[in-house]
Amino acid sequence: MARGVGIGPTADCKRWVLPLVVAMAAGSSIIAASTSGAPITILDLQPDRAVVRAEIRRALDETGSASLTNLNPHINSWFVLTLDWPASGEHDSFHLQNSDSQKLLTLSANLEGWLRLEIGGPSNPCLLKLGGGNAPGSLEEARQSGLPYVPLCDARLYLRNKVVGRATKLEKVTDFLRSHVWGGEKFVSLVKKEVYRDKFLEQAAPQSTSRSAAAPNEAPAAAFRDAARTSLAIVPPDLGIEIDGQTQSMVEGEWYAVRDLADVFVSVMTPTAIAPTILHDRNANVGELGSVEAAALVYLVAFELEHFDLHYELGTEHPRLGWSPRSPPAAQDPRLPGPDGIDSAAPLARTGMVSPPLASRTVATFAGGFKRDHGAFRYGPFAERNHASHYGFVEEGVIFSTLQPGLATVWTTPMGEVQLQTWTSQGGAPIAGIRDARQNGVPLIEYDASNQKSSPGAWVNRWGEGNWSGSANEDLRTVRAGLCLQEARGRRYLMYGYFSDATPSAMARVFEAYGCRYAMQLDMNALEHTYLALYVVRREERLVEHLIEGMAVLDQQSKGELAPRFLGFPDDRDFFYLTRRGSP
Repeated sequence: MARGVGIGPTADCKRWVLPLVVAMAAGSSIIAASTSGAPITILDLQPDRAVVRAEIRRALDETGSASLTNLNPHINSWFVLTLDWPASGEHDSFHLQNSDSQKLLTLSANLEGWLRLEIGGPSNPCLLKLGGGNAPGSLEEARQSGLPYVPLCDARLYLRNKVVGRATKLEKVTDFLRSHVWGGEKFVSLVKKEVYRDKFLEQAAPQSTSRSAAAPNEAPAAAFRDAARTSLAIVPPDLGIEIDGQTQSMVEGEWYAVRDLADVFVSVMTPTAIAPTILHDRNANVGELGSVEAAALVYLVAFELEHFDLHYELGTEHPRLGWSPRSPPAAQDPRLPGPDGIDSAAPLARTGMVSPPLASRTVATFAGGFKRDHGAFRYGPFAERNHASHYGFVEEGVIFSTLQPGLATVWTTPMGEVQLQTWTSQGGAPIAGIRDARQNGVPLIEYDASNQKSSPGAWVNRWGEGNWSGSANEDLRTVRAGLCLQEARGRRYLMYGYFSDATPSAMARVFEAYGCRYAMQLDMNALEHTYLALYVVRREERLVEHLIEGMAVLDQQSKGELAPRFLGFPDDRDFFYLTRRGSP
């Protein structure tokens, strides 16, 4: 098991790190996606947005107007500042992020050449220079800086800028094939089936051990295992996370504390070690496991949620907002550019990296869900309703894509509570109660409140209707990642699972064995789509430890210093990250 790699000063300095926020206000209005031909923007999708307007002057003879839109006053994080100059016809919008969600942000009296904002009251004014062109110190100069985040007013605000995120060569090639080559999607599916099938398969022979697995008292509950395997241990060949103790062998299904990172735990498992009462219960929703995936290693990381907040961040490019090519033509409205009436996030800026105020408290990042291209249904009942049920996502209380009923959803409240559940037709929770949310298909494990029991979801063994892969007839084994919520001994744990070679049936069985209340798939097919990294402070040095050692290739170097993915530079893909509660 490899040691972590140090993050140098470049990754920790302000040039790499930038903000994120939350607070309160009021307002009520909603504009649904228009079919009248009138264009709408993402601002129109926000039901509780509140707008404040003021007159401004750039010069004695040049008067304009400013509007400050709080996109979700319940979260109080994101704002759009719009400046209009009728004489010249200029119209500019700036995406601002509040650094302290407990402080209200509003327009106030304005001076010539300056815009005055109040942050938390009149005693804390923030003056923004309005100079035309690229005047030094102006908002326009901040926008032209090329930085994803630019601190304003002593970093009490940040300007978010549109930037280009990193994409691997594999992603670039597959995107090109899908977009520009006839039959490209079928070709990519063939490559996945013939080339990537079993590429990341990992196996390890169990060996007898006299050492009992001493799981910490605060660790998650161990998996339900075959009694014959409880005295056997394996050495996971590619685990890049150090665990407490001087051992490399791990008993399947047991949990081990991560060295120097409190409240985080690691486990490994193969489906063959699952208790027979679970593995062979003849549940019609789950397929029988083949010999290859039954012996394929699964790596899991668990976070005790009492100590962490979960956040979600969109990539600079993915997931997109337009129509998925998977959605049947009959499900698409040709009058609309996308299922929500938009295909662009403008005037919002998607940065694809952790914001500065939270970077020092970030303990983990992991890749998000499917791209929009695969985030809709081609077959079955979900394809026949709600424009093919494109997967929804919300960041900082801002709706980018509407959450769809029946889909597996991970979401957080403004107070930081994490929920995994199937979204209902009533929405599961009002948007005012959501900070971040991500949908990704149908559930692997679903909770039935009527009998207080969790079991594999109804669509696990239905390829097309469940949207698990490119074809309803394929039995595609591949590397996959998933997310699960375990509740045990009065504690709640968020578990991330990396499956080196699995079908959804294998994923469901493993999560079921770990006693998950609810579980869902994330992404699949490559290490870049299943990436997870931990950030550990050891001997006054901040280290990156990857769940799988090969994931390190996704990080970058800058002037000889490590810049970790999602934390050190913008990425084109969406991701989740966990921050420790309280002081850094």
